[in-house]
Amino acid sequence: MLVTAPNASSTTAVIETWQRAGNGWRPVLAPIPAHIGAGGIGRASESSTRTPAGLFSLTQTFGRAANPGTRQPWFHATTNDWWVSDVRSPAYNTHQTCAPGKCPFNEASGENLGQAGAVYDYAVVIDYNRWPVHPGAGSAFFLHVTSGRPTAGCVATDRAAVIAILRWLDPGQHPLISLGVR
Repeated sequence: MLVTAPNASSTTAVIETWQRAGNGWRPVLAPIPAHIGAGGIGRASESSTRTPAGLFSLTQTFGRAANPGTRQPWFHATTNDWWVSDVRSPAYNTHQTCAPGKCPFNEASGENLGQAGAVYDYAVVIDYNRWPVHPGAGSAFFLHVTSGRPTAGCVATDRAAVIAILRWLDPGQHPLISLGVR
């Protein structure tokens, strides 16, 4: 999957999906408009709203809604599901499950996936800064349903497109996402 912005400060991009076919590649879905980080695209950090540039794997999916038919590993996000952005926590930039008020990290520095609203009805985790994790380099980067505005660093597009992408993703194909500038 390619996500390309017209320039580094742009808050919009185009998603293209490609599938290996014989000796080449074929497009799968029509180009899809998307929102990216309010700070554009480039070097991400916990203190920026930039979408990270680079090539990353896609190994996990989740949503507040039911699995729409993805073959990728999926978890149903409830109010007990968090993405940890607490740079002092050993769980930084990981999914954790714990009841609000009972988590072993600073919940104010985390994202409650179940309370985040419709943007997380369907989402794909972008494996930026996950293996190894570097505290402060940025956390909680997803491809998810758009709110119609630039994001805090995620890639967001309309609900139907996210569902189509989820249904297309196949862990046996080792899906990747390339985030960059044209």
